[in-house]
Amino acid sequence: MGVFTFEQETTSTVAPAKLYKAVVHDADDIIVKAVDQIKSVEIVEGNGGPGSIKKLNFVEGGKNLYVLHKIEAIDEANFGYNYSIVGGAGIPDTVEKISFEAKLFEGPNGGSIGKMTVKYHTKGDAKPVEKEVEEGKAKGDALFKAIEGYVLANPNY
Repeated sequence: MGVFTFEQETTSTVAPAKLYKAVVHDADDIIVKAVDQIKSVEIVEGNGGPGSIKKLNFVEGGKNLYVLHKIEAIDEANFGYNYSIVGGAGIPDTVEKISFEAKLFEGPNGGSIGKMTVKYHTKGDAKPVEKEVEEGKAKGDALFKAIEGYVLANPNY
């Protein structure tokens, strides 16, 4: 198995504590409101903490699909959240799992800086396909921005 690591960074005008609450604690409710393609999120194993598996049901290209997310770690004090995509439509055939280590930091003007390390754990000596990596980054960015947009559009959140 190979492990290929990529770094991502994004910024937000939302303060880290508020954004963390939205992304980690309330995302299951927010994303079905903010992203038309996502139909539901359910916990299929565990209690919502580390070790739990969530199933995100969505429609893409007219097909009903899903992705399984396993929560690896939640670090409230440092605004950290680690999870892996372990099954469903989000895993290419050559990949065992995709791990994400996300952390929010204070940014300029009261906003946030989000840093994410993405690790593709491939099967055998396969390498990630660049197009799949870019599509994954784009979907992740869009999801983050949708949650941020929801928070900004709902000042009483």
